[in-house]
Order: sequence, then C-alpha cells, then structure tokens
Amino acid sequence: MAENNQDKVSEPLIDSPSRQFARQQIRKMTEVEQWEPGELDALKIIHPGIKNRDLLNSFRELRTQLMQKTGGKNAVCLVSSVCKGGGGSFVSLNLAATIALDISKTALLIDCNLYEPSVERLMRVTPDYGLTDYLEDVNLDVQDIIYSAGIPRLRVIPVGCNTEAGAEHFISARMGDFIEAVRTRYPDRFIIIDAPPVGLAAETRILANYCDVALLVVPYGRVTPQQIQSGIDTVGKDKVAGLVFND
Repeated sequence: MAENNQDKVSEPLIDSPSRQFARQQIRKMTEVEQWEPGELDALKIIHPGIKNRDLLNSFRELRTQLMQKTGGKNAVCLVSSVCKGGGGSFVSLNLAATIALDISKTALLIDCNLYEPSVERLMRVTPDYGLTDYLEDVNLDVQDIIYSAGIPRLRVIPVGCNTEAGAEHFISARMGDFIEAVRTRYPDRFIIIDAPPVGLAAETRILANYCDVALLVVPYGRVTPQQIQSGIDTVGKDKVAGLVFND
C-alpha cells in the first residue's frame, strides 16, 4: 500500500520490532479508492484534515482511553446508544476511523444494528454478503464479508440481508465462533460492534456477552439518569469503559 499523506499526522508512536512488523503487514493490505476529505465531511466521518479539530481531538482522546483500558490489544468494543437516535452509529464510525489513523493499527467495524444499519454508506461497493448472511450460510467464510471502506486500515462488515431473526442470529454458536475468528485472525485489529440502542433491543444484551469493553452514547439532555443506569446494567457495569455524551 502506498504511503498516504493522511498517515503523517497521526501521533508519534514508540517504535519496537513488533510495531515494525505490524506496519509491514498493514502496508500489504489491499485498499479500494479512498474517500476525498470533502466526501468524508459529507459523511460526517473524522479525517486528519477535518476543520473541527475539537471533534478530532475528542475522538483521539477516546481512542487513547480505550487503548489504555484494553492494554492496546485487539479488543472487542461494543458501542450502543442509551436511546433511539442517540448517535451510537456516529460514534462507532468515527471511533473506527480514528483508530485507523494509527499506522500500526487497523480497525474492523461490524454493523450489528439490524434496525438502522449505517455501515454500507461508508462502502465503495455494494456488498454481496454481510454478517447475517454469514451466520445463516455455513459455506461463507469470514473473509467473504469483510470489505475495504475507502479509509486506509479500516475494514467493515455490513449487517447483511437477513435481519428478521436478530436475537436468534446473535445467540448462535456460529456468532461466538465468528467473534473469536476475527479477534484472533489479526493481532493488530481493534474490533468495534455497532449495536442497536441498549434500551430497545434484546440483541444488545446478547452482543454485550461477546465484547471486552463497551461505550454507551448518551444524547445530551434527552435521557434521564435512570435510563443511563438501566443501560449500564444491561451491558454490565464491569464492561462499561465510559459514557460518551453526544450533543
């Protein structure tokens, strides 16, 4: 993969043989045509040249805190809003994009929001298959549902076509095997699950079982402390890495 000017603005990293090897492997990743900065602005996706530096720095700080929480390992992070329309997918997309700014890391964003999927708008191609297709068809391989996103080092898995039996999809043994497969396949890849609003869907409680950490997105001024606490209880207090207030 050719060096991209966007990579030069990412923070200095402490070099090590393992980081050097990771960068060598990441450079070999095949990329599709990249989004232009103006296109990313229209998609409301973080990029190095974004004019809203406060937003970029906020996501960088969120990335730093998550890396500290997980020891920098390729953890699975669930992102869910406390209520419908709270901005969970916005945070998921931009957290993944911010992690991918680090030239020694890659990010995998998995769309598990069956009711309001958002990942496909970030894709340059129309996907043939997605997560729910994989869960139903044993002939599909994990690699069949992973797509380049038009952002260096960011990969996405769309939700797929079969969205009716949501809870049954996610509670299956194949789902557990899938999470383990993507966790272990790439040691440099941070995995983000974009989940439905925590208070509205049984699927989020199920998905929380697969994650190492979770972020709850709280729309400022729109929910009560009781709703926030209910979200924490649903995901599990021990897994909640923090609350993200979205205005």
